[in-house]
Formats: sequence, C-alpha cells, structure tokens
Amino acid sequence: MWPFGSKGPSGFSWYSTAEEVTRGLDGSGLTAIVTGASSGIGVETTRVLALHGVHVVMAVRNLSLGDGVKEAILKEKPSAKVDVMELNLASMESVRKFAYEYISRKLPLNLLINNAGVMATPFMLTQDGIELQFGTNHVGHFLLTHLLLENMKDTARDSKIEGKIINVSSEGHRFAYKEGIPFDKINVQSEYGSIGAYAQSKLANILHANELTRHFKEDGVNITANSLHPGSISTNLLRYHSYFEYGARTIGKLFMKNIQQGAATTCYVALHPDVKGVSGKYFNNSNIAEPSSKAKDAELAQKLWDFSLELIQ
Repeated sequence: MWPFGSKGPSGFSWYSTAEEVTRGLDGSGLTAIVTGASSGIGVETTRVLALHGVHVVMAVRNLSLGDGVKEAILKEKPSAKVDVMELNLASMESVRKFAYEYISRKLPLNLLINNAGVMATPFMLTQDGIELQFGTNHVGHFLLTHLLLENMKDTARDSKIEGKIINVSSEGHRFAYKEGIPFDKINVQSEYGSIGAYAQSKLANILHANELTRHFKEDGVNITANSLHPGSISTNLLRYHSYFEYGARTIGKLFMKNIQQGAATTCYVALHPDVKGVSGKYFNNSNIAEPSSKAKDAELAQKLWDFSLELIQ
C-alpha cells in the first residue's frame, strides 16, 4: 500500500475513482460543459456526470471522436443527455463561435469544467500569436469563461442552484518560472522552456479561479470557482516527450493514476454536497490541498486577470 493511499477529511483518497466519489449523488437538472471531453480524463468526467443525470455538452476539437464517446455513453445509459460541440481553445475565433452557438441554443449552464490542455509542447504559437500552452490552457479557458459568465449568473439566479467553475490545473504549477508568470516573456522563444511554460499555464489556472472567487464574492454571485490537480496520469498529454511517455507506460504504472482515478477529483468538486459554498480552493485527491505560495498571490492573480482581459479584446 502506497503512503498516499490514506483517506483525507473527505473520506476519499488517491485511489478513489470518479464513480466512488459520486456514488448515490443525483445531478439531474444540471447542465455542464466539459472541455477536452473526447480523450483522457475528459471522457471519464463526461461519462460519470452523464450517468448521474447531468446534461453534458462535450466541447471538443475532433467531432468524430466526441461522437464516439457520446455513442458509448448512450449505449451504457440510453437516457443520458450528451451533446457534442466543436471547440478549439487555441483559437479565439473558435472559442467565440462556440460560446455564441451555446448561448443561441438557450441552454442553461450550471457547471463549467475547464479540463482540456496541452503539455510540454515544443515552442509554438496559437492562431492568435500566443505561446501555445499559455494560450490553450489559460487564455482559451479564460475567454470561454468570460463569454459564458452572464449565462452562468442567469442560470444560478433562476435555478437557485449554485454554479461551479472548475479549472483542472496540476501539481506541475509548482515548477513555474521564478517570477511565476513573466508576462513580458511569454511569447519569447529564446526564454521558452517546455516544462516551465506548462507549469506557468497551470499556475494561471489556479490564479484564474482565485480571482474569479474574489469577483463573485464582491458581486454577491451564487457561483464558486475552484482548481484541482487530477493526479499524475498516463494520457496523450505526454506525447511530445517519448521518454516520459515510455516511463509512464512502464514503471510509471506503479505510481500513476488510471483514468477512473484521474477524473475523481473533478467529479467530486462538481457534484459532492460537501463542496457547496467552497470557493477559491485547490483540490488534490478529492480533498482541499495547499498550492504553492505563487498560487496564493492575490496581486499576481489580479495582474493575470488584467493581462488576460487585454489579450482577449
């Protein structure tokens, strides 16, 4: 038994699966968007939420893969409510198109799960000229959240049900650059390090949730925002580093989570009643955890907010 297998205050642990942390819970009447829902933990998050009655809108780059996931879920539960919509987080045009189409469908929105991401890529720019990892993992989700906020506020007000924004971050945020986020160097190739840039984007996910929390509290909005570490999981995120991928698929299996365990914390924060009213927290293994000091820097969070707003204008 590994030492990280002990249960935390929530009653769940490293070993807990998404099905276990949501056992007996009813998500009927809730509508969720899950980004990156056609692969990895996004698939399991979608499946488990749908099995519990949540209407899940899968936001995916590859519609055919998304349709395949939807078909598998409907085969398991024919009454499940699952839709597939196209979203490329590396393109602001795509994000705006997705948000416009979603709003035009007059769909409510209770849960926004910002799950998709890329990891440790070679230096590349998004269609909007932003470093790919920062642009996809943070800016794309920041814009999506920004565009859907009024819909979420309306849903929370009309339904009297607390809305939730969940940013899937990573323990990797601890390896961000010394400054945390060097705003003036994000797109400078000579300053680029694939791991540091990934960590920077994951730090941004936490700071984003924290700053959202501050805004919601000031405005008296019935929405919470939290971030989480899903666990170290062998997924296609490792595809740009063959040696990491090989290690993950061999000896790494001894200490890495499977997909069912990797989706647990997301599903716990999304549905468990113990998380009601909790906001601005960082979760790991379905328990509240302590992030890095940079992740708790309120001044850095506000600076990131202002910087991100300028980027999406």
